[in-house]
Amino acid sequence: MNHLAHLFLSQRDPSLMVGNFIADHIKTTKLSSFSEGVQDGILMHRAIDHFTDTHPIVRKSKERLFPKYSHYSAVLVDMFYDHILAKNWSTYSPISLKSFSESAYRVLKSRTTEMPERSVLILDYMSRQDWLTSYGTIEGMGKALNGISRRATFKSKMEEAIVDLERDFSMYEAEFTPFFAALFEFAMNWEAPSK
Repeated sequence: MNHLAHLFLSQRDPSLMVGNFIADHIKTTKLSSFSEGVQDGILMHRAIDHFTDTHPIVRKSKERLFPKYSHYSAVLVDMFYDHILAKNWSTYSPISLKSFSESAYRVLKSRTTEMPERSVLILDYMSRQDWLTSYGTIEGMGKALNGISRRATFKSKMEEAIVDLERDFSMYEAEFTPFFAALFEFAMNWEAPSK
């Protein structure tokens, strides 16, 4: 899952949100340098990623993209699923996506002293361009995919994936719905391992 899902699933606690947001930029050896709550958020992020990466429904979504995008298909499914979550936001949250996004940016900005530099830089771009809200539109997803494609180490063709998303949207949505219900239950019942 991408930024929106991780923040949504960890919103019950600001420290969990911070940890979920910075997790991809933290090595396991550096974990102990963070507060216990942020450590829990990092571990929660990794548990969500493991649950997602090993789920048979997600594998099915990735297989559809793999012939064209190879290992980048996993990144694309994360993005596609965030788009579907944003597009169907009112199914999952009583507050608007815009309100949630603004609240998430506020929480994260209030804790930048606990973040690595790279996370702070991403948060700045994310909040100024309102990535979380823009995930709900095809235009916003197109910009996001273009940005990821530009940053990819190798030629990824991810900028072309918006065509796949629009063409096969109903299939991805049908896969996302039962998967996200299972992921939500997993995240709500997740407990940090005792240290």
